[in-house]
Amino acid sequence: MDMSRVSACTIPLISRPLEEALKTIAATGFKKVDLLGRMPHFSLDPREYDPAQAKAMAQAHGLRIANLGTYVGKGFASDDLAVQQEELKQVYRAIDVAALLGACSIRVSPGDDDPKHVDRIIPWFQRSAAYAARKNVRLGFENHGGGISGKPEVCRELALEIESPFFGVLYEPCNLLAAGVDYHTAFEIMKGHITHVHLKDGATTPSGFEHTMLGEGVIDFRWIIKQLDATGYKGDWALEYEVHSEPPETGLEKWYDWFKALR
Repeated sequence: MDMSRVSACTIPLISRPLEEALKTIAATGFKKVDLLGRMPHFSLDPREYDPAQAKAMAQAHGLRIANLGTYVGKGFASDDLAVQQEELKQVYRAIDVAALLGACSIRVSPGDDDPKHVDRIIPWFQRSAAYAARKNVRLGFENHGGGISGKPEVCRELALEIESPFFGVLYEPCNLLAAGVDYHTAFEIMKGHITHVHLKDGATTPSGFEHTMLGEGVIDFRWIIKQLDATGYKGDWALEYEVHSEPPETGLEKWYDWFKALR
């Protein structure tokens, strides 16, 4: 596996200061990180977060910031024009910060994730995607199981309406599986509109769905990679460590080694 395209999400280290999280991730072998969109790892509020300082921290540990969990876009679902306009400013700021950090994509929210508001959010995301194209930053909303994000057909319809290679879906097979959606079928529906990928493993147990170490669940990573390669996907693979049975200091290194050995 080409590990230059692989990043580690900071979510398992969200209780740690950013520099400690970056140091931990770098020690496990990763060269890229996906920042979770809340403090102490990221904020769009300049009063509490300095992007230039974050970039310098990452570089000091030999890391590049690949994706930002900004989750902007919720306000586009509002019926208040002032709220929508303010949300557009936040989207533009998120794109600008991503460009400054060297991140190739950001995570957005498909409005309030309500299909009834799709027509309302389309023109605002069209403007957002046009701005993102100028900055070479892709926007992707994650398959989180909502009325839009959890319905592959609706995801595709929204992406087709926006009609931009800089707007699409953050494909998350494990999230889909946990929500009872077949990730293979979902991929076939959404392929061509995938801007970023999060990967983790899991399986349904008698007590419900549980996350596992890579290779111990039912996710077919080889199939996913093969299918995405066939579409010409050139983005990153972000490994999202959400396992509580082992600390990230050792677990992330195992995930890095497992994914590196994947053929």
